[in-house]
Amino acid sequence: MRAIAPRLPDTERLLRLFGLLFIVAALLASASGIAHDLSEANKTYVQSINGPAPVPFFYLGAKHMVTGIDHILFLIGVVFFLYRLRDIVIYVSLFTLGHSTTLILGVLLGTGLNTYLVDAIIGFSVVYKAFENMGGFRRIGLSISTKLAVLVFGLFHGLGLATKLQDLGAGKNGLLANLISFNVGVEAGQVIVLAIVVVMLNFWRATPSFARGAWGANLLLLAAGAALTIYQLAGYFAS
Repeated sequence: MRAIAPRLPDTERLLRLFGLLFIVAALLASASGIAHDLSEANKTYVQSINGPAPVPFFYLGAKHMVTGIDHILFLIGVVFFLYRLRDIVIYVSLFTLGHSTTLILGVLLGTGLNTYLVDAIIGFSVVYKAFENMGGFRRIGLSISTKLAVLVFGLFHGLGLATKLQDLGAGKNGLLANLISFNVGVEAGQVIVLAIVVVMLNFWRATPSFARGAWGANLLLLAAGAALTIYQLAGYFAS
């Protein structure tokens, strides 16, 4: 008979969670300096463009998705327990519909949120999905439509993209063409990320360690999402 690993005491589990939060927050803080430099370089380049430039904006959109840790973590949470291709397509389509809508309308209408606040909400979306994957809502007797939640959080992810694109200072000349190119680039980057994530998850699911490690993996997702949220809120209150 296989021995069952003892559950960690609640205090020890909380200490480990806070330790994870500290490590992830430290990594985010060090990475933010690099990201800021890249943003400044992108801003200078974008402001030099006058007219339609589909290739550069496609590249910027794809790069933002592939290097956007908050978007990647949320997508990992969304597909973590999706085994059928049909389900993956449905959920990813809802996410795409959400972020494409607010990305395009946000830029065209010139609307957006404070960068720190919208990124904090995006970080919270990772916390939400990880907590759901861990069965947290079921344990507290709360029923939330997963599809609706993915769509709503997709709207905030798109609003974050719109805010960042507006911060780059794209010119009005050729804006619609450049915006569409940026959005297509985001979708291309999303496909690349999803392909890698789904392949890796499928390999892991084929091993006995998946059943044992799924809860811990989502705990890491939750810790990373909480660190992102705390980091962005700290930036908001410090600004």
